[in-house]
Amino acid sequence: MTTPGNWQKSSFSGGADGNNCVELASTPHTIHLRESDAPSIQLVTTPTPLAHLLHGIRSGSLGGV
Repeated sequence: MTTPGNWQKSSFSGGADGNNCVELASTPHTIHLRESDAPSIQLVTTPTPLAHLLHGIRSGSLGGV
């Protein structure tokens, strides 16, 4: 798997040191997400499943636990 080198921080990042945020990077076929204070742990997905997840979050259709 190719590890991207160009990580972008969320515009909602907080904290004075800038280490309290979600970062995103992409390769031609994958999207990588990580927490800035634990950068070695990454969630890797492709655009379609991520789009479905974001749609479910925004619409409230994921259901409660």
